[in-house]
Amino acid sequence: MIPLNQNLQHLFNIAQKPSKIGIGLMSGTSLDGLDIALCQFTGHGLNTRFELVEFTTVTYPDDFKQKVQQVFAKRNADLEKVTLLNAYIGTYHAELILQTLGQWGIYTKDVDFIASHGQTIYHAPQRLHQHKNYPNATLQIGDGDHIAVKTGILTISDFRQKHIAAGGEGAPLALYGDVLLGNKTGENRVLLNIGGIANLTWLPGDGDFNRVLCTDIGPGNTLIDAACRKYFDKPYDEDSAIAFSGKINEDLLAAFLAHPFFKEKAPKTTGPELFNLDMVAEAQQQSGTGQISKEDLVCTLSAFTAATIAGFINENLSGDDLKIFTSGGGARNPFVIGELKKLLPEALIEDSSSLGINPDAKEAILFALLGNEALCGEPIRIGTNPEVLMGKFCFPV
Repeated sequence: MIPLNQNLQHLFNIAQKPSKIGIGLMSGTSLDGLDIALCQFTGHGLNTRFELVEFTTVTYPDDFKQKVQQVFAKRNADLEKVTLLNAYIGTYHAELILQTLGQWGIYTKDVDFIASHGQTIYHAPQRLHQHKNYPNATLQIGDGDHIAVKTGILTISDFRQKHIAAGGEGAPLALYGDVLLGNKTGENRVLLNIGGIANLTWLPGDGDFNRVLCTDIGPGNTLIDAACRKYFDKPYDEDSAIAFSGKINEDLLAAFLAHPFFKEKAPKTTGPELFNLDMVAEAQQQSGTGQISKEDLVCTLSAFTAATIAGFINENLSGDDLKIFTSGGGARNPFVIGELKKLLPEALIEDSSSLGINPDAKEAILFALLGNEALCGEPIRIGTNPEVLMGKFCFPV
């Protein structure tokens, strides 16, 4: 019998372990920083059990954000810059991992795998690009081999490509983790993540996986943050201070809500390629609201996020005693959450800590879980979503 080479043997050994230590990495479209979640897993699939051992978000310096923003969500980007950033981000993330492990007092030899989302720079579902001869597409950079070689840890990366290859749009991938960690028979649950884009997973209490729905809804923080950067020189609206100082402009809100994306059938995906300040300017022109104060603009954008979420839930989801568990940066936006509670008075709205899931760490945890599934899981059929295991293996040597 020909023996396995050392990489495949290492992979086999990790897959056979009853308990695994994995790191999940998430770097979202808001470019706040790198979420690093150290998790311990036992089992797989519906028998998965996990513990969040450590978590941190390493804030990105301004120069890093500026580098990424040069190519982020742009149809025309410098191809050399994209190529350079692919290696640069992978190397930088590896450095942040090593620094963080050192701060936690954890040796790299004690970590079985890293699951890296990478940095999305362009998301192009067919509904957006509308080129008939081209499929859904997405691009995340921050090469996994650079992370693996620099850290010495097996790295699983580029999760979204398999989803697209199997007929999906590459997002949202929260579905798989939400079902494995958040499903509870007898409770109608919505796991709502308000990141740059807002997405949700609907988990009906009857446990019927054919009824599970996971979809992007619309903008989460992306428009609010963009307006805060442009008009207030702030990365985001801390404690909703700007939103609370303004008032909702109903004409502009109606123009936002008239966007054709909201009439498209779910499941669907979107991103800053569609919801950006150009879209805001167009809506202001259409509604004759170009002269409103910037405080009113941020307030109206915040109300827009809440209105699209509540509208989708009211129009598409059913079930008594609906429980909504929030995560992501928007879960800490008091204006948005307050508006949601007004618009969904019958629903119980709490953050995901009620499920034992740190709301800031949730997406990083979910990618760590996808890494665990890639190692030892089996594809699960959930509704019409691709029945696949995702991620590419990058070896340290």
